[in-house]
Amino acid sequence: MSQEKEIIVGGQAVLEGVMMRAPNSYAVAVRRLDGSIAYKAERLPKLAEKYPLLKIPVLRGSAVLLHSMLLGIKALNFSAEVAFEDQTAQEAARESKTVVRATGATGALATTAHLIESDIPIQTAASVSKNKLEKSGSSAATMTAAGSFVFALIFNVLLFIVLPLLLTNVLFIYFGWGNAPQALVDASAATEPWYRETWLWLQAHMKPVRPSVSFNLVDGLIRMGFFVLMIFTFSRQRDIRRVFEYHGAEHKTVYAWEAGQDLTVANAKQFPRQHPRCGTSFLMIVMMVSIVLFSVIKFDSLLFNMLVRIALIPLIAGISYEVIKAAGRKETSVFFSFITRPGIWMQNLTTREPSDDQLEVAIYALKESLKLEPQTT
Repeated sequence: MSQEKEIIVGGQAVLEGVMMRAPNSYAVAVRRLDGSIAYKAERLPKLAEKYPLLKIPVLRGSAVLLHSMLLGIKALNFSAEVAFEDQTAQEAARESKTVVRATGATGALATTAHLIESDIPIQTAASVSKNKLEKSGSSAATMTAAGSFVFALIFNVLLFIVLPLLLTNVLFIYFGWGNAPQALVDASAATEPWYRETWLWLQAHMKPVRPSVSFNLVDGLIRMGFFVLMIFTFSRQRDIRRVFEYHGAEHKTVYAWEAGQDLTVANAKQFPRQHPRCGTSFLMIVMMVSIVLFSVIKFDSLLFNMLVRIALIPLIAGISYEVIKAAGRKETSVFFSFITRPGIWMQNLTTREPSDDQLEVAIYALKESLKLEPQTT
């Protein structure tokens, strides 16, 4: 394998497209409704050189993952902008078609109408949309990305940290597991209205349980259950299935690159759609690390246990990054196979077999990204 082929690449599926990332650059390619490919490619800032502290193990992992999340949101916003442009052009074309048909039905007019509805509306709508986007400026794009990031962060904290912790606490008290305190519900609660009775029951089952290894294991399993349920639910939607198909195209393209083969659709098709270095493989490491940390750092307060789980997110992410990075240095090892196997299984849900035109988009994105990489000799 040449030095050029040793460049580590990765990616992410977006709306009708793929984002591909190389060490020093990234590119997003999106399939338009007319069959053409819109793309955006940029060099990535060298944060470690600008901020030497980001070279420190664990800290660098947190920074890399945070930057990857922001880059992913930026790529999704670009794909959404392209979809908006296409939708605007399509609506303008339909409106123009209706107006022209209403003016008459002579042969000459019909020919003129065909030209108008085929060319002018699409070009005009695209240019208008483009001008609107340009006028909005980079500050608006930044605000959109920041808003999306904050919303995603709050949603994930509530779904994957707060709710699993509360449910685990209720389960341990209800079944009397471990060192859980006994739930004492006033007998008179049965005479109260249903909402009052429910509130009293929750109060009795929300007494803080001091987390143990078994407590955190149940907490982690509930978290993973939520994730699998969410992915399965999303996979039933047509638009999300399309994203999963592009996810498969991204993996196949990365495989072809890593195998040192030419980036063609024919070469990429022969590889599997599940890749061991996919982000879903990272989840198993996060769960194991969180079980250990939450068992060491714990309180007798439900609120404090909730807050410490949120506060430890960067540390857990950083440690997990270092673990999978160390294991990835020898991808044939038993340890690497063990920690990535759950992610491979999960990818049966998060990926679908892509079509040739989807593979073409993924290859296009990788090629555009590689163009911005420093030339190797």
